[in-house]
Amino acid sequence: MEVNEIAFNLILYSGNARSKVMEALKLARLQFFDNANEMLKEADEELEKAHKVQTNMMQEEAKGGSSSLSILLVHAQDHLMTAMLARDLSEEIIDLRQSDNKQ
Repeated sequence: MEVNEIAFNLILYSGNARSKVMEALKLARLQFFDNANEMLKEADEELEKAHKVQTNMMQEEAKGGSSSLSILLVHAQDHLMTAMLARDLSEEIIDLRQSDNKQ
């Protein structure tokens, strides 16, 4: 897979995941916790796709394949890391909101 294609796939899957995370937070705010958790699962599926693309890229490089670093690829990695952080933080926020709701 070409570097630009890798980058665009990372951006696509990361963007999808981030959108689902934000939707999960909105659902939690409305106290639809089951739906919010389902949306987080969907975000996880998108992050898994991105992670596979990233892992394949690293494995190819480890095998001696050439890799070129581009600003687009750096940008894509940034998207992935931001989406992963948003996912982790949203789970904590939703758990806190759900705990507060039970009290």
